[in-house]
Amino acid sequence: MKRSELRFVVCVKNKDYGASLELRKLYQVVADETASKLHQIRVIDESGEDYLYPEEYFIPVQLPQSAEKAVRRAANIRG
Repeated sequence: MKRSELRFVVCVKNKDYGASLELRKLYQVVADETASKLHQIRVIDESGEDYLYPEEYFIPVQLPQSAEKAVRRAANIRG
């Protein structure tokens, strides 16, 4: 995954998904055009797997380069 393709969101709602999503937590987005057309977003959740959730449960964030680098290092993401 290229650096420009890596996107993050913050969870702002988790109704019915309390075990899978933590409020105010940063999640990595997995690109999914079909989901986007259905107002869904695919993120890597607490299980470590990617799943679909309502897009209104998240707010996109742009991390400063130093923060993104630290997140990549912590998650062992190459880019």
